[in-house]
Amino acid sequence: MDQQQLLPNLRSDESSPEWMNKGDNAWQLTAATLVALQSVPGLVILYGGMVQKKWAINSSLMAIYAFAATLICWVGWGYHMSFGDKLVVFWGKPGVAVDDNFLLGQAFLGYFPTATMVWFQFGFAAITPVLICGALLGRMSFVAWMVFVPLWHTFSYTIGAFSVWSPNGWLAKMGVIDFAGGFVIHLSSGVAGFTAAYCVGPRSDKDRNGYGPNNILMMLAGAGLVWIGWTGFNGGAPYAASTLASLAVVNTHVCAATSLVTWLMLDISVSGKPSAIGVVNGLITGLVCITPAAGVVQCWAAILMGVTSGSVPWYTMMVLHNKTKLLRHVDDTFAIFHTHAVAGCLGGILTGIFAVPKLCRLFYNLSDSGTYIGLAYALKNGKKSAGLRQMGIQLAGIVFIVCLNIVSTSLICLFIKLFVPLRLSDEELSIGDGEVEVECALSNNIDSTSDHGTFGNHPKLINSLYDVDEYPSVLLTSKTASYEMHMV
Repeated sequence: MDQQQLLPNLRSDESSPEWMNKGDNAWQLTAATLVALQSVPGLVILYGGMVQKKWAINSSLMAIYAFAATLICWVGWGYHMSFGDKLVVFWGKPGVAVDDNFLLGQAFLGYFPTATMVWFQFGFAAITPVLICGALLGRMSFVAWMVFVPLWHTFSYTIGAFSVWSPNGWLAKMGVIDFAGGFVIHLSSGVAGFTAAYCVGPRSDKDRNGYGPNNILMMLAGAGLVWIGWTGFNGGAPYAASTLASLAVVNTHVCAATSLVTWLMLDISVSGKPSAIGVVNGLITGLVCITPAAGVVQCWAAILMGVTSGSVPWYTMMVLHNKTKLLRHVDDTFAIFHTHAVAGCLGGILTGIFAVPKLCRLFYNLSDSGTYIGLAYALKNGKKSAGLRQMGIQLAGIVFIVCLNIVSTSLICLFIKLFVPLRLSDEELSIGDGEVEVECALSNNIDSTSDHGTFGNHPKLINSLYDVDEYPSVLLTSKTASYEMHMV
């Protein structure tokens, strides 16, 4: 069509080249922002509400730092190591992603600028260490965490991303199906978090045995942000505002809802009562399980995946965990191993079973559907060998990611331990935020006899979680006041 026949806002110009699709670019930027919101503020709020009150600030700061540090690494060298030219068969060459000529050019996939791709993929790169920190809360030294994040990003995440997602990656060339990060993000974070938790050691016995959320409503609000943000997580994977993106979004939420209800029903069948933490765990396992399959399976398959993700991780967490010496020994604070490693592994396997050839053809832009075929459809179409091959590739991807993260995370922790302690001191473990963070330490030193430290005859209490002052009402009975203070 002649450019003059188009509306002015649709005509190409220097800032809107002919190859760019404005609709795709707008959706991709929106999806990327939804993914970023899952980390900040989603997981920040979830962690802040789910930990004991004395660790609320420390936990939130660990998540925010990981987000910021990853962005610096990503534009400094991580993006090119994940999606650039091949260095070795499983790794890309490092390079900066800050030049306008590079960022304004067309991305290697999709009809939008590379800058959009950098921002979208950063959301994935950032949330992975934030998830890892969920296994380490309540005892890892903040300085050690500051060193861990860039090292793990460089020597683990970029390797997994290049191998699975880059067109030059060896697993990508083999034909592994990971629609939006079941392997690269969730299996990686689950295994790395569990390994790092083993290296750092457990929390204090008091914290580990007396664990409970400090604010359940805050925890659920954070989980809700993570849930809705997954619209961009899986919906942005096709790199287009397409029918496949719409299918991925529907499948994502259907699987999550099914998993949540399944987990909730299992909790009620055992204890007779619903559990807010169970709701969060069931939601997360459903989101994780559907991620490698979101746009390449039918909705009925997403429901089956939800039933599986709500029951198998429930069993491993609630039953198998107590029967396995290694699982009991490792203090995985938020059970990242069960909610991400187990659920991510399930998702990768079930993707190999339920992947629809037609949908795979659309996603991978293939002219035929001879490859990328789920075992169920392969058996139906008389292509048993192709289906078994796909299952083998999925299992190879799982084994590679698991081995990569066990080795790389262990070596990184050993390296950091040469220079700084991985674990907080016993005094810091006992006090928590009041010892670790400047703001809380200053607040705890306020003179209770000064005008700034009292309100009438009642000591002024500092709520470190909300950073506001609260005063117990003289009208409340001691029992009611104690209950309300505990709930905050």
